[in-house]
Amino acid sequence: MIKSKILRDAALLTIMQLFLDSAALFLNTFITRQMGASAIGILSLMGSFLGLASILSNGNAFLCTSRLISEEIGRKNGDPNGILFYGFRLCLLLSAGVSAAMIIFAEPISQRFFSGAQMTTALRLMPLALITGAFAACLKGYFNATRRAAVAAVVDIAEFVTRCGYIVAAALLTDVRSEHKVCGIMIGGVIAGNTVSVAILGLAYLHFRSRSCGVCSISFRQYTLFSLPIMGGSILTAVLSSTNDALIPICLRLYGDSAGQALGQFGLFEAIVIPTLFFPSVVLCSVAGMIVSETARANAARNTERIRSLTDRIRRYTLVFSFYAAAVIMRFGKQIGELLGGGELTGRMIKMIAPVIPFIYMEIVLEAMIKGLGQQKFSSANYLAEYAIRIAAVLIFIPRFGFCGIVISYYASNIFGNIMRYIKTVRTAGAGYAIFLTVIMPIAVLYASMKASELVIRFTGITACNTFGIAIYVVVWGLFYFISYFALGKVKLISKCGEGLFVNNAQQTTHRVL
Repeated sequence: MIKSKILRDAALLTIMQLFLDSAALFLNTFITRQMGASAIGILSLMGSFLGLASILSNGNAFLCTSRLISEEIGRKNGDPNGILFYGFRLCLLLSAGVSAAMIIFAEPISQRFFSGAQMTTALRLMPLALITGAFAACLKGYFNATRRAAVAAVVDIAEFVTRCGYIVAAALLTDVRSEHKVCGIMIGGVIAGNTVSVAILGLAYLHFRSRSCGVCSISFRQYTLFSLPIMGGSILTAVLSSTNDALIPICLRLYGDSAGQALGQFGLFEAIVIPTLFFPSVVLCSVAGMIVSETARANAARNTERIRSLTDRIRRYTLVFSFYAAAVIMRFGKQIGELLGGGELTGRMIKMIAPVIPFIYMEIVLEAMIKGLGQQKFSSANYLAEYAIRIAAVLIFIPRFGFCGIVISYYASNIFGNIMRYIKTVRTAGAGYAIFLTVIMPIAVLYASMKASELVIRFTGITACNTFGIAIYVVVWGLFYFISYFALGKVKLISKCGEGLFVNNAQQTTHRVL
């Protein structure tokens, strides 16, 4: 993006994430066909609960260590290793408390959250996953801050392969489809994957760590105080997300679905619809961690020009890409849903939610910039408002409209939350809105390139009715779109028009900020 090393790391992480997301989609399809849609619903609920417990036990250690180690590297005579060990220490304290509570209150949690005491044994295995996951998160944050993308790629692949192999083998070997057996399989896979991850990361740290001669610029108490806003925002988000996930099956039952149907529909939504919508965002997810580090370094160095440049490029490229991804998924959502084993309902849901993709993708990069700029209070407040809207929509619309109520909740919350993030980022960075270059021009070029690609496909005799035809159409459309957009960006009249709008907006924004 700005430096060749960032581009190289982004490319490596994108390839890795593409492999992992593809494998995860196939794993979800396998579980749905092997164990049933209700099983994937149970796994989704357990995954949501495990995510909440993980945040409580490590306080989003990856983001905390990544940001604070990056700032320590940006200071003269700092000690990044000292920051890492502060992270270990804090995670050990948090994990011990959460694990003890999990063991003591496993039965009440099982009865109230999962509506069955059979989950007690599975929940008491969870501390092993929490402790190993916390230490792995700290080490991943360290390697993200020190820009060692290859280590993160190897670890993520090894972790996923181990977890996936365990789940597939256990699913094939057991005939029992009870709730506690399904969740026990999932937790066992997470424990196995985290253990492999910690082992590889530990060996990599011993090999790559740099011995610093400086003194850590902050104490453990200061590290904890700096981490609290990040931890608070992450915990708030996890609590609200888990609440939202738990309410969806309940509200589907109020609509008239049976417990099995509600879990099945929720499982298809979480295992097929959401991964499909997020699948094209692999490049953004891989870059997001580096955006936090780059923004934190620039912010620590008071480099406002670097922050403004990052904001301009990230915003523009994200919107250009997300418009194309949304259009493709809208066009072929039905075929994608059927291909992944979700059926007609899943395909219809994918097409209905696809228009909100640009807002969803902007969240990935804007949240990274907001956290890198140290705006955690805004992030937490915005997430609170966003999830309040989403949960209210779930409670009001799902009991009336069933699955379509989920679509309403996604539109309302994502549009509101990400418009707020966009405005906050632009004002904090002192950048302009550049509506012509980032919204109007991409949409116009997207429509024109779609029509051009249709003519080309029709001329060649290929029909977009099968997987091969769809793939050819998507590639041709993408080539026409991206080449046309960036070629038009080189035209002096258009670029001057866009730059003029941008400069005027930037000056007005800077004046308001000052």
